[in-house]
Amino acid sequence: MKSSLKRFRVMAIVSGVMSLLLWFVYMPIKYLFDLPDLHSAIVWIPMVHGYLYPIYILTALQFSVKARWPLMKMLGLLLAGTLPVASLIAERRVVRRYS
Repeated sequence: MKSSLKRFRVMAIVSGVMSLLLWFVYMPIKYLFDLPDLHSAIVWIPMVHGYLYPIYILTALQFSVKARWPLMKMLGLLLAGTLPVASLIAERRVVRRYS
């Protein structure tokens, strides 16, 4: 249980930071500003986020199964990765309860 909690914690933080970068750095530069040089420098953000988000889903699923959470609580944890700050809030609540 401790190892799955640690994996979930790391992936929730990494996924939250990458989501923040995606929403508040990459998206405004791509869609609001016309800065092709800067856009080409940060094109790695959505690619890294795209690879890390499924890993977050798998670690959240593994943790919630080991913790024997009901389906709705499990879905809430999985959906927490879709909003920029929600995975960080979920990580704090899970760590506070299971540490």
